[in-house]
Amino acid sequence: MERLVKRHVPAVTSLLSVVSLALVFAAVLRVVPPGVLPRAPDPVLAAIPHVNAAVSAVAVVVIASAWRAIRRGDVERHRKGMVAGVVLFATFLVLYLYRVALLGPTPFEGPAVIERFVFFPLLGIHVLLAIVCIPLLYYVLLLAVTRPVSELSATAHPRIGRVAASLWLISFSLGVVVYLLLYLF
Repeated sequence: MERLVKRHVPAVTSLLSVVSLALVFAAVLRVVPPGVLPRAPDPVLAAIPHVNAAVSAVAVVVIASAWRAIRRGDVERHRKGMVAGVVLFATFLVLYLYRVALLGPTPFEGPAVIERFVFFPLLGIHVLLAIVCIPLLYYVLLLAVTRPVSELSATAHPRIGRVAASLWLISFSLGVVVYLLLYLF
């Protein structure tokens, strides 16, 4: 299986990206009937945005640390950090999609001028970057798991990884700002 994936990283990336984005859009557009999913108690559902904000903040630190590690040549620390970043991203996404599938998106309750000129642009950029990150992350992750470390520098992993990490950091950071606008301000 690994050999097959190694030979077809772009195709596997595309397939995983399409499936992942279909799941995201199905949850956000509420294609999945809420009655199909088991419903957590209301306090658990209410805690998800706060947990996700913490997960996002931790992810920013972890990804930035992993990026710094590779710039210093510490491949093992970079690998562990990026794997942790992917786990944090998956955790965030599962919790977010579960809540949205059950309750729908959280409406912005602040002033309309802030909603129009601050909240929606920030949310739009956050969502767009998150969508763009999915195939980039799959691509660099698949390259990393199907090749020895000594071969990675000869692949697109370093180049695409820099772009993916940058966009990922911005998306997670904007997610925290969106959370602050929705729940604290």
